[in-house]
Amino acid sequence: MDETPYPGRLPERDRPWVMRTYAGHSSAAATNALFRRNLAKGQTGLSVAFDLPTQTGYDPDHELASGEVGRVGVPVAHLGDMRALFDGLPLADTNTSMTINAPAMWLLALYGTVGLEQGADLARCAGTTQNDIIKEYLSRGTHIFPPAASLRLTADVVAYTLREMPRWNPVNICSYHLQEAGATPVQEVGFALATAVAVLDAVRDSGQVPAERMGDVVQRISFFVNAGVRFVEEIAKMRAFGVLWDEITRDRYGVTEPGQRRFRYGVQVNSLGLTEAQPENNVQRIVLEMLGVTMSRDARARAVQLPAWNEALGLPRPWDQQWSLRMQQVLAYESDLLEYPDLFAGSHVMTALVDEVVAGARVELDTVLKLGGVVSAVESGYLKSALVASLAERRRRMESGADVVVGVNRHTETEPSPLTAAGAGAVEQVDPAVEAAAVAGVRRWRADRDAAVVDAALTRLRADAATTTNLMPATLECVRAGVTTGEWAGALRQVFGEYRAPTGLAGATGGGGEPGLAAVRERVTATARELGSGRLRLLVGKPGLDGHSNGAEQIAVRARDAGFEVVYQGIRLTAGQIVAAAVEEDVDLVGLSVLSGSHLAAVPAVLDGLRAAGRADLPVVVGGIIPAGDADTLRAAGVARVFTPKDFALTDIIDDLVTVIRRANDLP
Repeated sequence: MDETPYPGRLPERDRPWVMRTYAGHSSAAATNALFRRNLAKGQTGLSVAFDLPTQTGYDPDHELASGEVGRVGVPVAHLGDMRALFDGLPLADTNTSMTINAPAMWLLALYGTVGLEQGADLARCAGTTQNDIIKEYLSRGTHIFPPAASLRLTADVVAYTLREMPRWNPVNICSYHLQEAGATPVQEVGFALATAVAVLDAVRDSGQVPAERMGDVVQRISFFVNAGVRFVEEIAKMRAFGVLWDEITRDRYGVTEPGQRRFRYGVQVNSLGLTEAQPENNVQRIVLEMLGVTMSRDARARAVQLPAWNEALGLPRPWDQQWSLRMQQVLAYESDLLEYPDLFAGSHVMTALVDEVVAGARVELDTVLKLGGVVSAVESGYLKSALVASLAERRRRMESGADVVVGVNRHTETEPSPLTAAGAGAVEQVDPAVEAAAVAGVRRWRADRDAAVVDAALTRLRADAATTTNLMPATLECVRAGVTTGEWAGALRQVFGEYRAPTGLAGATGGGGEPGLAAVRERVTATARELGSGRLRLLVGKPGLDGHSNGAEQIAVRARDAGFEVVYQGIRLTAGQIVAAAVEEDVDLVGLSVLSGSHLAAVPAVLDGLRAAGRADLPVVVGGIIPAGDADTLRAAGVARVFTPKDFALTDIIDDLVTVIRRANDLP
């Protein structure tokens, strides 16, 4: 509770939070220009989006990177790219957040090396590496290594920054993606805190940090949260986070200084809650969601980044990002929000709601700890199954109309929107030549370096990885030697192996009581009988590096509820792997999910593979964030159906899949 002697108004106005926009695409040079424009418009920090090859430890010329380079972020394959990304931007004076997880150590080493080249004192550099690998196994899918090895890398980064970069946040515990994957507020708080406990335990148990410095570690741990449109509930969630974090850090880690136990977080409001239908409604959604993390002074975000109104359509343009930045600036500078003490202190309603979230989150946290901690809960599939089930229930409520989404399941009548009249021009377009330039660039980089120095650096990295040695020194040597992102990750893959996370489909159901499902189930049974097979078989495939699997998993759950036998092998598959599975499993339909925008490369590769395998007759459908013009292109290439976010009724989609199978087999 605020203890100011001025109960009506603060003695001086609070400083605003750090204002960011999540940005990056095409190339390091293009992203640098975007950063400069955003800073000139009053943005007060940088938030770097990396492309999927960078996030998953591949160079631009790797097979899995095809179609993904520069599409959802900036490609950074080596030190030269990092130099270009921050050219002319003084790192010692710029708060920089980097959304990077499995290769967080690598990107931090690149960043620090560029900072030293600029003459910066690393001890002055402030910013954040996201570095929360647990949520990658549960929602985003950009993990590389098994959980234990990943936590070892995180602990090494924490120990390094404690010594060399004391103003840096080495890990950003992310509940954001848990909410997108289906978490309720109680699950979001409980599961995120379980991750934080795992990180702090790993640091403590590594022996790299003296017990008396655990308070210094705790005060550099930040969180990255999601804020949905139910903003009163979100305020309570954030206050509950603070209560539990204070309790855990005091009781479990013995941190006695209250300032070190303060809950520090940044926020991106709910991108997946934005709608393709009537996208202008997203503006008011974003504003309401921003209020959930700014209105409560005692639990106010330290940094805020807002999505753009058109993110459900594609990559936002600079003007769209500017609009979102201006939303923050109007609230911070024009309104009187920052002039008052906490607005909810003493509120019976808020106190009761916070207590409810705290009690529920304690139960979730205790459950995970009793399972052996968050790593065991990931490996057993418990966490993923819980999220898939929660998301299925959320989808059921939306489909039934119990949860209203304006413009989607109610008030769908609309005037034509001038904001989208330009069609594909309403979003940023990534030139396909970007990928070719990146491929050529990384090959030139490899050709121009000293191969013996590179080999020696990678040999040291592999040797250190086989011990308990902190891997940051070997990683810095790799940076200076000219090692690439793919080579660094590849060397650690050789030691740690790769990890395929549980899909969470076992035991999850989502539409058993949905009124239309019985009729669809009858169609599925009848079609299988007419085809002379026991059950219809659906292959759900995630080609390329797109790890956002929530939609694919919900389709798989509903299809199974409808009587399909579902083949789902998880994320990050090559076209060849998908084709081989389709042929080997003798499926009736292939469904591809692509949300990264790489559909024009990924989907034709699968179609070509099926033709080469003699299965041109096998129907293929595609779902994703796909502009109308691209949908026409895919249909012309042979895709039977294209589904986009406006197709929200899962049972209707499954019914349409049955129709596709019947038509492909000349059934009436």
